[in-house]
Amino acid sequence: MGNTLFIVWRESVEGILVVGILYAWLKAHPEGARGMRYLWGGVAGGLALAGLLGLAMMGVYSSLDGEALDYFQLGMMLVAAALITQMVFWMRKHGRGLKKELESGLERAAGDASWTGVAVIAALAVGREGAETVIFLWGTGIEQHGMAFAQFLGAAALGFALALVTFWLLANGGRYISWKNFFRISETLLLLLAAGMLVGGVERMIGYGWLPALADPVWDSSFLLDDSASVGNLLATLTGYRAHPALTLVLVYGAYWALVLGWARKGKSL
Repeated sequence: MGNTLFIVWRESVEGILVVGILYAWLKAHPEGARGMRYLWGGVAGGLALAGLLGLAMMGVYSSLDGEALDYFQLGMMLVAAALITQMVFWMRKHGRGLKKELESGLERAAGDASWTGVAVIAALAVGREGAETVIFLWGTGIEQHGMAFAQFLGAAALGFALALVTFWLLANGGRYISWKNFFRISETLLLLLAAGMLVGGVERMIGYGWLPALADPVWDSSFLLDDSASVGNLLATLTGYRAHPALTLVLVYGAYWALVLGWARKGKSL
């Protein structure tokens, strides 16, 4: 439930940020009044795209069984881990100039008297965040071995409500929390989550016999924190912690963070 809330919160803030920038510009310019309906049309289109992706994934999931279903679940976990990591570095690269790029596009649209671009930008922004949310939630849901549908809806609704509150605070209360600090903290949490899904995927591959365990276990820290208990299980899902990991898991986890830190220091985008 905690992962669902966090992912919906973080992804919704990004989508709301783009829509908020577009809305603020259109509101501040008299010629932008005509663009409002294109903005909301784009938002609706983006939500529809994300919904179609969710339905398509549900259709695929329900049509599979046995080993095929296991492999699909494994693939979704690895894809979600890769996309989360890519998204973090994409935001690092483009986040600073995002507002300027959007406003430049709006000025061109106003000059050309064509607001279709506003709808496209909004649809792509909302659709991208929505599609990522669907994939991320699917990956974490598999890692958590599912949850009650009512729990899922409640967590998703709370996450979206928190996103609205967070956006308002960031837009109006910069003294308390800045966009820079928000993205820095949430990026770290997202990378931890991606590492956790990667570990879960590798653990499955070891179970299938595709990868060797090498040494199993390397250590046993269950006396300090048991990953089958409530707190330990939450930490295992969020960060990839294992009380008695195989050596392969330790090596993959270390390689992931070495790669991430190396890219961060060089300022590269994945």
